[in-house]
Amino acid sequence: MAQIEIRLPKMGESVTEATITNWLKNIGETVKMDEPLVEVATDKVDNELPSEAEGVLIQRFFEKDQVAQVGDVIAVISTDGSGTSPIVEAEASPAAAEAKVEVSTPAPSSNGNAPKTVSSSSKFYSPLVRSIADKEGISSSELDTISGTGQEGRVTKKDILAFVENRGQGGSTAAVSAPAAPAPAQTASVSAPAAPAPKNEPVIVPGPGDELIEMDRMRKLISDHMVMSKHTSPHVTSFVEADVTNIVNWRNKVKKDFEKREGESITFTPIFMEAIAKAIKDFPMINVSVSGTTIIKKRDINLGMATALPSGNLIVPVIKNADRLNLTGLTKAVNELARNARNNKLKPEDIQGGTYTVTNVGTFGNVMGTPIINQPQVAILALGAIRKLPAVIETPEGDFIGIRHKMFLSHSYDHRVVDGSLGGQFVRRVADYLEQFDTNREI
Repeated sequence: MAQIEIRLPKMGESVTEATITNWLKNIGETVKMDEPLVEVATDKVDNELPSEAEGVLIQRFFEKDQVAQVGDVIAVISTDGSGTSPIVEAEASPAAAEAKVEVSTPAPSSNGNAPKTVSSSSKFYSPLVRSIADKEGISSSELDTISGTGQEGRVTKKDILAFVENRGQGGSTAAVSAPAAPAPAQTASVSAPAAPAPKNEPVIVPGPGDELIEMDRMRKLISDHMVMSKHTSPHVTSFVEADVTNIVNWRNKVKKDFEKREGESITFTPIFMEAIAKAIKDFPMINVSVSGTTIIKKRDINLGMATALPSGNLIVPVIKNADRLNLTGLTKAVNELARNARNNKLKPEDIQGGTYTVTNVGTFGNVMGTPIINQPQVAILALGAIRKLPAVIETPEGDFIGIRHKMFLSHSYDHRVVDGSLGGQFVRRVADYLEQFDTNREI
């Protein structure tokens, strides 16, 4: 019987694992070539993976909410159209054996026989787990003592992080590396202890009538990313008010003709992106990342734009090489990324490689905000709402009060590498480009 192994493909730069969120085919069902087989989620984006073969799905190595590493075999398809001889054990073929996790903790088999165990020297650990172990100075012998909660007892990221935290508090995790007859009083020591609660995190007791809402996967990722950013970067925010009357008047003048000609609506966002890209070229040390004590100065200017999803969560698609696009190109890029984000059609590469981020808090009617830096970048700009305000207008004949369109720009930056002088000058330069916008500009 011909069998095709379906492996978790590489889904972009720095993505090493994915969570199985939903199987679209059950065991025994027919699968067509390129038909969606499984939904997976990374820390970047959600994706449907198409089948690489036509046949019958005869085995799934991972179930919903389990984590697979890039390159892992996640399923097997029989190409002869028969689903009557499914693989019972992953060892049925050498390649499938690579996907089966070798564990030291015995698990009961379905036929009641004693399970087969392997020595600690043959245990499988994902690259992510090994990387964490190396970083935390965990020896191979210590690693072998961690009881895993993943597929077939595999040690997951959560397991090793719990071990690290418990280890730092003087605790230990106990696991058996070979099947031995435990004394009755020792059975409780075989399982790993639950991860301790984070320090200083209050325990909230819900009151009568309170509703308990579990965070969805994306909200958990956003939460972790934001906390990490605040721990990593000392945030400072500078504010500038910009007069954007010229831009408002110019857009009102050209928007109908532009939409008729290009089939796209021109919003304020691409105009702001253009000014930001120009300012980054003037102040390239805003366009950097930090690795230890090394500053990495980015060659490309890739602007991320925080976009609200229908679920209420945020995602940050990226306009690559924004400084090389004219205003029409920026408009098309902004609109396409926004549409794809709303329709959950972003590709992994659409949200990678950002070097500077822009968030539009004015969309929600907010005047200004203090945004959190999108790591590993060192700065982020929040665009406030455009409002009509009375302002002093200076003329050769004297000053007078007039109605102007104004907005606040809020620039948060990493004070490890961006001082107040650079951070303040940058946001002032963005405002200057906006205020000096040419109302006679052709597009």
